[in-house]
Amino acid sequence: MPQPKPSHHDVVAIIDYGSQTSQLITRRVREANVYGVLVPWDIAAEELRLLKPAGVILSGGPSSVYDEDAPTLPGVVLELGVPVLGICYGMQLLAKALGGQVAAAQNREYGQAELVNEQNSPLFEGLGDRLQVWMSHGDRIETLPDGFGVLAHSANTPIAAMADETRRLYGLQFHPEVAHTPRGSEILANFIRICGCRGDWGPGSFIEEHVADIRQTVGDGKVVCGVSGGVDSSVVAALVHRAIGKQLTAVFVDNGLMRKNEVAETNARYRAMLGESYISVDASERFLRELAGVTDPEEKRKIIGRVFIEVFEEQARQIGGVDYLAQGTLYPDVIESASTTKSAARIKSHHNVGGLPERMHLKLIEPLRFLFKDEVRQVGLALGLPEEMVYRTPFPGPGLAVRIIGEITRERLATLREADAIVREEIAAAGLGREIWQYFAVLTPLRSVGVMGDSRTYADVVAVRAITSQDAMTADWARLPYEVLARISSRIVNEVQQVNRVVYDITTKPPATIEWE
Repeated sequence: MPQPKPSHHDVVAIIDYGSQTSQLITRRVREANVYGVLVPWDIAAEELRLLKPAGVILSGGPSSVYDEDAPTLPGVVLELGVPVLGICYGMQLLAKALGGQVAAAQNREYGQAELVNEQNSPLFEGLGDRLQVWMSHGDRIETLPDGFGVLAHSANTPIAAMADETRRLYGLQFHPEVAHTPRGSEILANFIRICGCRGDWGPGSFIEEHVADIRQTVGDGKVVCGVSGGVDSSVVAALVHRAIGKQLTAVFVDNGLMRKNEVAETNARYRAMLGESYISVDASERFLRELAGVTDPEEKRKIIGRVFIEVFEEQARQIGGVDYLAQGTLYPDVIESASTTKSAARIKSHHNVGGLPERMHLKLIEPLRFLFKDEVRQVGLALGLPEEMVYRTPFPGPGLAVRIIGEITRERLATLREADAIVREEIAAAGLGREIWQYFAVLTPLRSVGVMGDSRTYADVVAVRAITSQDAMTADWARLPYEVLARISSRIVNEVQQVNRVVYDITTKPPATIEWE
């Protein structure tokens, strides 16, 4: 897949060898205000050259360099003549490619380790003699390639870091990108300085470049954009509107699956932001009719996607002369839908990755395709979007349909809306809204026996889900204070009819996904 290159900014290419933290390396580079872009290990040489990277980072990975089908080091990486940093598998690959020896370690090293710094290398500048780092490897470097020296060691790893300072080639056996290496970001920042990067990439420059790019791409054409009220589509609409004004029409489709009061609030915000460039379509009856009797989660998603396309197409035809479709696809959407790598497994389909452009024969504008969610929020604030829109709790495209396990009915939607509103109100009242990535209620298909007053009840079970995350690629369950959980539970069973039991989901991602369906 062709990778974007900012026209006036330095690029660091991160070559992905399958590590679970490859995306995290990319994020750390961007946190240093340098455009980091993740590319597959088998990227075409010419494509990597076109990026003109100021440096290359080789990620970790699950393979051994001696496996028969192990990913290899593209020859172009060393031909570029730029600084290279190999991390874990990337370090071993670099060593092997340059004539060193890699072998299985006697003791697999996993977890916290103390690193002893042996040399005054610019890679470890300002970090002192000893560092806490995170190790995760079974192989290790036995013999260094010619021209390399040992930078650091740990108790179980004699060559924990290596360097050829003349050629600016570096290797780390540990993972600087993870939080368990407390000063790892400083090591990566030092490498970025070695690359000579200026550190001038950020929300302001992103907006400036993409506004110019959209104007040049669209010319006198028309653009249509589906908006949902969420930060992704809102930022896309605001960015495109800034670029081309009334040539944009943003379309909000009310599918009847929104949260309590959300339709009215969304309409008010978009009208204030986009004026005549915004239209709202009430298609709730159509969606509910199509979903009647459907219980399979993928089938729900497919129906919602299909009906959305139908409604959207109708609106585009009414507008007439539309040339482009803008949508808010993000990096995690692309990765999770297996659009970037050959080996990735599809977890679940995403409503805005693929499908619509083919049906509508429109050219696609996806300015956020290589941004993470927190970066999109920064761009939104820089565009002047209100904070309540920028920090709106992430909400899936299929809406409450994938938070109702089983059939979608008006009655079940009403139950979930009330329960979900209580969850959101109590977390906001506790001042936890910014700390928690996502929080919501799920209406399960279960019913349980209870007692209210002196009467037996047999009613619905509601699950509460609250998670912490940085980019939705991984997530942990939020440790909500007991008193907050108690208020949520008490209010739901007292205020929401047909619910007599509340449970709390304490599962991480992986193995679970954030949503239940």
